[in-house]
Amino acid sequence: MTDQIDIAALSFEDALRELERIVGQLETGDVPLDQAITLYERGDALRRQCQARLDAAQARIEQVRADVSGNVTGTTPFAPTPSSGA
Repeated sequence: MTDQIDIAALSFEDALRELERIVGQLETGDVPLDQAITLYERGDALRRQCQARLDAAQARIEQVRADVSGNVTGTTPFAPTPSSGA
């Protein structure tokens, strides 16, 4: 549970750096199985935290609307295009 609290307190950049470090460790194949499982679980929690932060940031972005002359007429909430494979 403390891992979850620690992860929630991390900035996006810090969480991403830690996730990259964990991926590097797992890619070497030099960690014992029990440690690899623990690292994988923490990495998954970090990935979910990063995704949640990205989703929150994306929800705050607005698309500027303009008329044919280029004059700003308002904004609309950002609507991402559906991605394949998500």
